[in-house]
Amino acid sequence: MPYNCRLMDKSVRYMLIAGLSFAIMNIFVKQVSHLPTMEVVFFRAVFSFFATWLILRKLRIPVLGNHKKLLFYRGAAGCLGLIGSYYTLQHIPLASAVTLNYLSPLFTAVMGIFLVRQKLRPLQFLFFGLALAGVVLIRGFDPRVSLFDVAVGLGAAFFAGLAYNIIAMLKTAEHPLVIMFYFPMITLPVTGIYCLFHWEMPQGTDWLYLLFIGIMTQIAQYYMTRSYQTANLARVSILNYLGVVYALVAGYFLFDETYNMLSLLGIGVIIGAVLLNVFFAKGK
Repeated sequence: MPYNCRLMDKSVRYMLIAGLSFAIMNIFVKQVSHLPTMEVVFFRAVFSFFATWLILRKLRIPVLGNHKKLLFYRGAAGCLGLIGSYYTLQHIPLASAVTLNYLSPLFTAVMGIFLVRQKLRPLQFLFFGLALAGVVLIRGFDPRVSLFDVAVGLGAAFFAGLAYNIIAMLKTAEHPLVIMFYFPMITLPVTGIYCLFHWEMPQGTDWLYLLFIGIMTQIAQYYMTRSYQTANLARVSILNYLGVVYALVAGYFLFDETYNMLSLLGIGVIIGAVLLNVFFAKGK
């Protein structure tokens, strides 16, 4: 098997593991919708900080890495993206939230033109427009989704796309765990200050949900980072969209969520636009 094919197979496996882990995490985030978003992100960052630091220390890898400026930007983008992502997961139907957050592959591909010199065909910009039309359908025909929710979801997708591009810029120059470590290092003080003034004590099973959020996100972030370090951004980022299918199923069976036909059409348009984008990306 050619070397490039082996790399692609590995990157696909990594992204599939990441996608499933993110899907499980989404369910647990939805379960703690009564807690402030910043508090949930804080707990996630605490778990990530200690888990990543302990492993890096055991492996005797310098935690601050070599490309501190890029790593800082990646951590800041990841912080903003995760806050927006968790907010939408907590406040709107699961599948709609996941679909908005998973616009990140398109932002990833477009920003990749400028940041990592990846080429896009002109037709791929049409797919970006189609995806935004899908967002309009979801917002316009689902009264549970406000304009503010859409703005937060788009912002989360934008910052996630920026973070993924920075990961690609770093390539193999930094250990995946070093890249991951900058997220909690920046997120902890940001969310910690908020929690000092808006703390709500988790109750009962909340602690278990928060623990699983940390575990599943740690697994997902690690394998997502490995995938983006070993493959073309536009090709592997589409695999995130399996999460929309997971969210539709979980929303229906676990949270009694239903969707009208136009909302489902909006979700379908977004997924179709990104699938077409990846199809054309592969043809280059």
